[in-house]
Amino acid sequence: MRKQAKFGVGIGIIVAALGFLAWLGYGESKTYYHTIAELQNLNSSQRSQRIRVGGTVAVGSIRHFSGRVDFVLEGEGKALPVSYAGSDPLPDTFTDKAQALVEGRLGADGRFAAEHVQAKCASKYEAAPGGDPKGAAAGSTQPSTM
Repeated sequence: MRKQAKFGVGIGIIVAALGFLAWLGYGESKTYYHTIAELQNLNSSQRSQRIRVGGTVAVGSIRHFSGRVDFVLEGEGKALPVSYAGSDPLPDTFTDKAQALVEGRLGADGRFAAEHVQAKCASKYEAAPGGDPKGAAAGSTQPSTM
């Protein structure tokens, strides 16, 4: 009987430790999405949480420094200065006027410290203005074998 009690206590400690680690991991990994305009209205506890913000990269705002990249996101008539010092390289589509999504924390000075940057450039995947709406395949002179 004594052996079973020790085993039960050991299992209980392991389950409690795993539950605690899962709870900590959940708390650290959750992020809240806010627009640039909403950031001004956040209280201090919300500002300290991980946040996702989306916007358009301002023209001419991308500045490369040693160990970080600074740029400005624009959206809804507001601007947000961002500093990215992450270990991952920026995406190839990260250019002026690209849509970007940054994840990190808002600093007390109003600058966003980004840990992750995602970018997309919709113009690369759309037909050019005045171009053939059917795409390049329509201009092919070879018949299809399908």
